[in-house]
Amino acid sequence: METWDAIRARRNVRTYTPDPVPEEHLARIVEAAWRAPSASNRQHWDFVIVTDRAQLTELATVWPGARHIAAAPAAIALVVPEPADDRTRVVDQYDLGQATFAIMLAATDLGIGTGHSSVGDQARARAILGVPETHVVSFLLGVGYPADRPLRPIVTPNRRPFEEVVHHGHW
Repeated sequence: METWDAIRARRNVRTYTPDPVPEEHLARIVEAAWRAPSASNRQHWDFVIVTDRAQLTELATVWPGARHIAAAPAAIALVVPEPADDRTRVVDQYDLGQATFAIMLAATDLGIGTGHSSVGDQARARAILGVPETHVVSFLLGVGYPADRPLRPIVTPNRRPFEEVVHHGHW
């Protein structure tokens, strides 16, 4: 898929076929995150790939919006160190946003869907994933083949009008 088509085809996928995602595809998807821009090239992130059904089921309990993780063939947890200050927190979250979008585009390019979730219960998420208390499990991404329809460029996206969102030179 071309980059522009992947951008237009990407959507949140929260229902998946039971087909496993090949290990080489998971590796490529996470490599995209690893290659994402990072402020001052700090790369504070770590990524945990989960394919174990019991772990996926448990991860689905760390936030109400994570229920789809239980049925996903895989998930990726995005982890950063506990921030030393507010500035570090903001920069790390921005970096994770860039890594998340890189994951989503790489997955879409392979016909694989993703659905993001926050993490509310840090203690539980850390325990499930073996993450030390010095780190935060910031986000989860369900990863799998869409159960409802394949990923194709969306002709008419449900977005605010382009002319309302884009400004030139001033607000």
